[in-house]
Amino acid sequence: MGLLNIIRRMSLREKLSIREISRRTGLSRNTITKHLNAGTIEPQFTTPDRQSKLDLFADKLAGWLKTEAGKSRKQRRTA
Repeated sequence: MGLLNIIRRMSLREKLSIREISRRTGLSRNTITKHLNAGTIEPQFTTPDRQSKLDLFADKLAGWLKTEAGKSRKQRRTA
């Protein structure tokens, strides 16, 4: 949950004072007042779908893991 939502919930639902919200969150009273008066909605950022750097080697790594699983406990690589 975002910080703006936490501040609003404390102020509106729990009816806490700005000073008490400041104590609980560690933010200054000026910052809390600014967020409450702004009336803005917390931005929702979407992360683009990216491939992993390991995707190119996934087949090779899976093969290595299968061969290691077939070995006895003392002959497996542990690192």
